[in-house]
Amino acid sequence: MTELIAFFSRGDENYVDGEIKTLETGNTEVVAGVIQKLTGAELFKIEPLKEYSKDYNECIAQAQSDQMQNVRPELKAYPESIEPYEAIYLGFPNYWGTMPMAVFTFLEHFDFTGKIIRPFCTHEGSGMADCLNDLINLCPDAKVEEGLVINGSRVYKSGKEIEDWVAAVGKIS
Repeated sequence: MTELIAFFSRGDENYVDGEIKTLETGNTEVVAGVIQKLTGAELFKIEPLKEYSKDYNECIAQAQSDQMQNVRPELKAYPESIEPYEAIYLGFPNYWGTMPMAVFTFLEHFDFTGKIIRPFCTHEGSGMADCLNDLINLCPDAKVEEGLVINGSRVYKSGKEIEDWVAAVGKIS
């Protein structure tokens, strides 16, 4: 099965384990890297053309404003096509109860009819919230499989959980 890992992740200042910390690599990107090692799938980072602020409080204010205005930020790039992929691992942090708006832009750019989507979400206490419902609404003709939810402060300790999920929804090469 040909697979793609498409993910949105942000380093810089993040809320981790009850405090603001600077991350070199965003939590969702860490999980995406583990999935890539397990599956051999191609990686694609979803990046808005206008990056979020490095400052945590400014970032969350910008993310909330984007969501309230239903913004679809322009992305730096897209995969040439998703046609070759049977399954897409889709990773994102929970921003205000759903996926970052850049992920909405990515999903609306392609036709996911007949594709398998395997969502994985990092968070600091709010879990998947409305992410799955929004994903199903954006990609009604895709098969959305059981999602993986990882607390961001535990990404480096979640290898077994990620491995078990990948084994349950897909394959490990």
